Amino acid sequence: MTEISSSFELTTTTLAAPPPSEEEITVRRHLAAAYRLCALFGWDDLVYTHLSARVPGPEHHFLVNPLGLAFDEITASNLVKIDLEGNVIGETRYRPNAAGFVIHGGIHAVREDAGCIIHLHTEAGMALSCLEEGLLPLTQHAMRFFRRIGYHDYEGIALTLGERERLIADLGPHHALIFRNHGTLTVGRSVGHAFVEAFYLEKAARAQLMAQASRAPLRVPADDLAELTAVQWATDLKSSGDREWPSLLRRLDRITTDYRD
Repeated sequence: MTEISSSFELTTTTLAAPPPSEEEITVRRHLAAAYRLCALFGWDDLVYTHLSARVPGPEHHFLVNPLGLAFDEITASNLVKIDLEGNVIGETRYRPNAAGFVIHGGIHAVREDAGCIIHLHTEAGMALSCLEEGLLPLTQHAMRFFRRIGYHDYEGIALTLGERERLIADLGPHHALIFRNHGTLTVGRSVGHAFVEAFYLEKAARAQLMAQASRAPLRVPADDLAELTAVQWATDLKSSGDREWPSLLRRLDRITTDYRD
């Protein structure tokens, strides 16, 4: 039985910070672009859920969305920088989301490869999270995650620090996690990598739900074929995100460039 603990209250202290470096500005723009693309694809959830990105440097600071702004309002400059203790770094009139700190702060603290974390509440992701069997290797996209995805049981809204250790353990070394009865999460070495992982996970979820809705018998490939495909994704396509992400930025720039501000 899950232990129920009291909610974590994010009380922040603002710490002084020098002007952002060029590397930080680039990360800010990429993360803001990811928020806008999520809104464009219909993956947003009013002002809730969150994407984060690590700021280059040894401090393990990371950027997250301000509480109360919609995804299509996010810009490079209004992202909030916080440390692993939840302190706001630099001057801002916004405050971060407590659930964002609990989920993202823990992963950023222990995963050096976590350059970006994307947590979503899409309809397909939530529906998939309600299935006992989870993600099935029905499609080429789903096989990308074959035996490479974690599952975390629902414990209520993620506001408790006690849940963080269990979440980290359930994610393990993977780049994807299903929050049971909740949604999805992907981890990438960069914003582009995490976004592409989220894209393929979302597409795999939608395809599975459509196939199951047909009520026709499902053709499930053998485990050895699913593993082969997963290895192909991991090796032949190991630069995932590097190719797709620039095309996504160009697509967004044809619509708007104000996310760069």
